[in-house]
Amino acid sequence: MASPVKVEHINPFISATLETFKSMMRTTITPGKIILVKGAHLSYDISGIIGLSGGAKGTVTLSFPKITALKTVSEFIGEKVVTMDDTVKDAIGELANIVAGAAKKDLTQYKISISLPTVIIGENHEVQGGKECIPLAVPFSSPLGNFNLIVSFKSEG
Repeated sequence: MASPVKVEHINPFISATLETFKSMMRTTITPGKIILVKGAHLSYDISGIIGLSGGAKGTVTLSFPKITALKTVSEFIGEKVVTMDDTVKDAIGELANIVAGAAKKDLTQYKISISLPTVIIGENHEVQGGKECIPLAVPFSSPLGNFNLIVSFKSEG
């Protein structure tokens, strides 16, 4: 049976997301109440996904509605972006990579390796976890709009 992510596993990703938005987009974001993704029917327009392997397996995903993605990427690269193009795709992948890399340093006991980013673009797509672990979503609110951090994490031991 699948088990949910433990709080001690998700906290480094929450902290990394807060710090990334503060330093890269010069904005303060606010995490909401953690929710189980299974059955929540959360849908997005673009998601950056990083795979985790090593002593823990799973994924970390940043998922955005289109308007939030455009505003976030505009802040990230320092110029106005108005279409969902390769610049947006690359930037969302890089943001997911930065968050995963920053969280990894607080999870050294698992000797985690992170994959290259995968970016999914498509209106109202859903992000689901694997069979072994029920992912948790952390909704964030910000001046740039709302988005979700989704973490699926299972330690191997």
